[in-house]
Amino acid sequence: MIPIDIVERGLQDYATCFDEMQTFTAQRGPDTPDTIWLVEHPPVFTLGLAGDPAHLLAPGNIPLVKVDRGGQITYHGPGQVVAYLLLDLRRRGLFVKALVDAIEAAVIETLATYNVASERKAGAPGIYLSGGPHAGAKIAALGLKIRNGSSYHGVSLNLAMDLSPFTQINPCGYAGLETVDMVTAGAREASGRPVDANDWQTVSRGLADALVAQLQQRAQAHPAEAATA
Repeated sequence: MIPIDIVERGLQDYATCFDEMQTFTAQRGPDTPDTIWLVEHPPVFTLGLAGDPAHLLAPGNIPLVKVDRGGQITYHGPGQVVAYLLLDLRRRGLFVKALVDAIEAAVIETLATYNVASERKAGAPGIYLSGGPHAGAKIAALGLKIRNGSSYHGVSLNLAMDLSPFTQINPCGYAGLETVDMVTAGAREASGRPVDANDWQTVSRGLADALVAQLQQRAQAHPAEAATA
């Protein structure tokens, strides 16, 4: 079983982190470890390769960074758990669909540990609440880039955020899509204590552990057949 390193990078400027992801992937060798970076960003909008700038409704004073992941526009900010997956998919024997499935399953599993029910939606990558007053609201977004058989970018899970910047965009290209965080969804620990922004490290580490477990379950027997994009 190929190990995956987990690196807690804390609060980091998005553009710097993006440059470092690209450099890490470009300089990969056959022995470069697979890594998950856990990051929190200052406020920033990011627009994917095929993103339509019209989905940025009111930028205000929040910067926009154009990036090379799939998907449309999203927001990153304090109180959000971001996990970047820097993986050699060929070596792991993972296809892109299996990677997406693993990411979404890990988010659903993580939310379930905090008594939040969530689900996938066909044709709309990410994770959505499956019940309660905010059923259908998006709580996690994902976007990936595959280069020479290796992945970067990843998934963002809203923990305890100022959600107002999401009203300045059409989240992921969907006009009027409600976006929530774990606090809004009523997330609680097993003891019954509500989660808050101080739980960032615990939630991020739980998500990383769930990602590793899901990725290891999906490893294929024939790595040479995996992602080639």
